[in-house]
Amino acid sequence: MARANPFQFIQQVRAEVSKVVWPTRRETLLTTAMVLVMAVFAAIFFLLVDLIIKFGLESLLSAAS
Repeated sequence: MARANPFQFIQQVRAEVSKVVWPTRRETLLTTAMVLVMAVFAAIFFLLVDLIIKFGLESLLSAAS
């Protein structure tokens, strides 16, 4: 495989970077808000699951003793 010289490499990198479509400020804020909302929902879900499992184990262990 032939190696390109550094100048050609930098030209190719700049050409590829110019093709990138960057998100707008609104898209970035909206996506960030959605990630935060989903993280809160996931935290609440796992809190509830943990409480249900804790309650079930406590009732199971207290009935056994």
